[in-house]
Amino acid sequence: MKKYDELYEVAVSNYGLVTAKTIDELGIHLKDILEWVKSGRLEKRGRGVYRITHYLPTEYDTYAEAVALVGDTAMICGESVLAMHNLALVNPVRVHVAVRRRLRKELPDWIETEKATSKITEDNFNGIPCQKLSEVIRLSRGKILTERLVSAVHEAGTKGLLDVFEYEALKKEFSV
Repeated sequence: MKKYDELYEVAVSNYGLVTAKTIDELGIHLKDILEWVKSGRLEKRGRGVYRITHYLPTEYDTYAEAVALVGDTAMICGESVLAMHNLALVNPVRVHVAVRRRLRKELPDWIETEKATSKITEDNFNGIPCQKLSEVIRLSRGKILTERLVSAVHEAGTKGLLDVFEYEALKKEFSV
């Protein structure tokens, strides 16, 4: 029971998820994991990713799970960053994830991967690696209606999702 308690503590701080890497670091054996899956304590979400079953879901679970399924170098990118921040009224069909290295995993259909360019700036939102919000807003020009982006800039500035300098720069760029 002690091993499961350790696993539980780690999972709770990571949207109910644990990866094979974390399991190894905790010194938990595969037979224990398989036993917990069989008994219903853990649910296998993908290759090397498990979720504790008695976890209260949040609005960010999908994004955390996408990053965990893709791997260490993954980050949420593009429209999915706007959706994660609940800005610009976007609701992409798939979660867009950028990766910095070649990916050979079989992933669910709801995840779309793309090669991360060296220009992408990584940020962190609620413990989930993602592309920097100000960068996404700038890159969305021409793809998303301008009035939605203007609204997103204003809302992100008021919510404190942008630092003062980014907010002022985006206000000038979008004439807010």
